[in-house]
Amino acid sequence: MYTRGLKGVVAVETRISSVDGENGVLRYRGKTIEEVVHGGTFESVAAFLWGVEKEDVEFSLREGRQLGTARIDFLRQVPREVSLMDQVRTVMSTLGTPTFLQKSLAEQAMLLTGAIPVITAAAYRMTKGRAPVAPDPELPYVANYLYMITGKKPTETSAKALETYLITTMEHGMNASTFAARVTVSSESDLPSGLVSALGTMKGPLHGGAPSGVLALLDEIQEVGSVEAVIQKKLETGERIMGFGHRVYKTEDPRSLVLRYACERLGAEEAWLALAVKAEAEIIRLLDQYKPGRRLYTNVEYYAAAIMKSIDMSPELFTPTFSVARTVGWTAHMVEQLKENMIFRPESVYIED
Repeated sequence: MYTRGLKGVVAVETRISSVDGENGVLRYRGKTIEEVVHGGTFESVAAFLWGVEKEDVEFSLREGRQLGTARIDFLRQVPREVSLMDQVRTVMSTLGTPTFLQKSLAEQAMLLTGAIPVITAAAYRMTKGRAPVAPDPELPYVANYLYMITGKKPTETSAKALETYLITTMEHGMNASTFAARVTVSSESDLPSGLVSALGTMKGPLHGGAPSGVLALLDEIQEVGSVEAVIQKKLETGERIMGFGHRVYKTEDPRSLVLRYACERLGAEEAWLALAVKAEAEIIRLLDQYKPGRRLYTNVEYYAAAIMKSIDMSPELFTPTFSVARTVGWTAHMVEQLKENMIFRPESVYIED
């Protein structure tokens, strides 16, 4: 039976996460995202998803930061007009050396996750004409990422806000990039190759680019001074309202609730956050009016944009940072795929011209 986009088709069994779209519940290995975020750190939640000890994760993530000079020198040779995502994807592909591939799959997963923020931050700084910042071995994963981007040690508040975002976006079932990663390694390719496939998928605006669109939307609302005027015009001309609606969730995205609370705790950029909260309620009302029965609610990108704005994260870094988080989920899925592997080989229906 032909199903366009494989919608509703079950392709794998997994123990990693579950997404209940009807009831708005996301679980990591049986725990709700609210339970996971409460008291969790990036390192502890990654360990939980990978099924390894937190101490091993902390050690290997730090080891993964040590890229040496060759890859940074390689980045210096990349033309500056090459997009940030393309730079990250290209350099990550160089990690699959024979020595690296001799390591256990669990260790490879941790090392790849340790490397991607270093490469992302270095590429970003060089596109701005700045020197890369070496990782600080004393800083935890998220704080070190911010430090490598800005060259300054972040405040505890900013690091915690970003950490909450990274935890909520680590994993989300059989999305496009995760499926791409699993398909690649199902051919008995390696984890770096699967990661490159996932990064290529994440680059697409239907998957990894939405937070930037939310910023543009809120900027327009702020400039016009009316939520209703901006949203009505977009709905009447058939434009998509960025940050609302999700292919799976038929109620509010549970990750958006977690991030809304994080925004409230953050307390920075109060006027911006107040605008986001006010606009959310009005947009949902208008969506219900113009698209009755569609059940379009806030998704994770809406408050992700507010978090990023509040910590002064450049919009260029939104999708790469999403990818830094999702590397945990991608690698967990690839390891799971290889444990009971069968190559993906769907059928197609030929159509006469």
